[in-house]
Amino acid sequence: MFDKKTYTSRRDQLHKDMEKGLVVFPANSEAPANYKSNTYPFRQDSNFLYFFGLKTSDIVGVMDLDSETDWLYADNLTMDDIIWMGHQPSIEQQAEQVGITRTGSMDDLKELLHKAVLSNRKIHFVNPYRKYTAERLAAWLSAPMAKLAEMQSVELIKAIVKQRSVKSKEEIHEIENAMIIAHQMHGAAMRMAKSGIFEYQIAGALQGIAASHYGCQSFLPIVSVHGETLHNHHYEGLLREGRMLVVDAGAETYNHYCSDITRTTPVDGKFSKKQKEIYEIVLKANMTTIETAKAGVPYRDYHINACKIIFDGLKELGLTKGDTEDAVMQGAHALFMPHGLGHFMGLDVHDMENMGENLFGYDDEIKRSSQFGLAYLRLGRRLENGFVFTVEPGIYFIPALIDMWKKEDKFTQFINYDKVEQYRDFGGIRIEDDVLMTKDGAQLLGPRIPKTVEEVEAWCAVEK
Repeated sequence: MFDKKTYTSRRDQLHKDMEKGLVVFPANSEAPANYKSNTYPFRQDSNFLYFFGLKTSDIVGVMDLDSETDWLYADNLTMDDIIWMGHQPSIEQQAEQVGITRTGSMDDLKELLHKAVLSNRKIHFVNPYRKYTAERLAAWLSAPMAKLAEMQSVELIKAIVKQRSVKSKEEIHEIENAMIIAHQMHGAAMRMAKSGIFEYQIAGALQGIAASHYGCQSFLPIVSVHGETLHNHHYEGLLREGRMLVVDAGAETYNHYCSDITRTTPVDGKFSKKQKEIYEIVLKANMTTIETAKAGVPYRDYHINACKIIFDGLKELGLTKGDTEDAVMQGAHALFMPHGLGHFMGLDVHDMENMGENLFGYDDEIKRSSQFGLAYLRLGRRLENGFVFTVEPGIYFIPALIDMWKKEDKFTQFINYDKVEQYRDFGGIRIEDDVLMTKDGAQLLGPRIPKTVEEVEAWCAVEK
């Protein structure tokens, strides 16, 4: 938790950026895994964390925009709670930790919201992503759960995005801490990438490293010898000579800030000629983006440029042909890179994604494309100083997608399908870094994690 001044300052800014009504921030509840008292590890709602800082479940923060007051609502613990969980601070003590002097019970909250509904007072909230939270909020507002999405406050979302998009020094420090842990995670994964090792052994090591730093993983990692599958969480694969291991993983600090890094490592530590050629193309797209990124330029432009680099690189190998500009504008490159170049990162590994990417990754100037591949770009708007985002180009050979496009004679003027068939069992490569936008350009966050061919092979050669 940061100093209480951080949270009071954030709430004060939200008061300034909004007009009238009540702003309601429900905390998350414990989520049962297989029966009620056996729960998943608790993770607080990120918006609640940002403005109220507390990790307590079943607590609600309310900002009264009309009286410019802030409240915390919760019921204090019973003796049964104390017996099982030990002494816990009261709601009043927790409120004091984050600069709030007004508290109430859950019955007080229900009464407040009931009166607000009856008087047609504006109630601002973000549509919940958890069913239990949605059920409670719907009951408090006397509204159907199905209507919450259309009732959510776009004004509130825009005000939140305005603050959370630009990271403070203390936030950047936390992200750097998450990067230090990610460095250890990926270093271990690279050195474990040996024939005969199972994916789950590496996945388990990553989880242990993250937990050993009093944190956790920022998401369920991708640890796969089938890099052509963009999200693969099975961990059943056996590492074999000639394959590559894609590890997309990050850490979340005790204060819940995230890292998100991807590295691709050849099993047994040496790239083949074919692997190296494709790897160098992806690396060029990654490094060129980082080296050229500037505030004021749409990130969509960098995505498109990375796709051109990939298309040109594949053209040199004979897999693609024709005019690169036309090919990328029409989406032919998406056979090989069907995802976006990156996303915001912070308290969420895909920062603020629960509020709808079109409301923070895009704006009135830059709208989301419907084109296959480009449509998956989560961040398209102009970069600003203080943004933290990922740069993660990739090249993938997805047999089902190749078969479908080939059957449809799709983009035959740009794709040499006979040559592509020679890479059918290649897999995929992705290289991802986390960067901070500054007035001097994009700054790599955290300690350097090996990513050039020479660095990766040298790292793999060192004994554990």
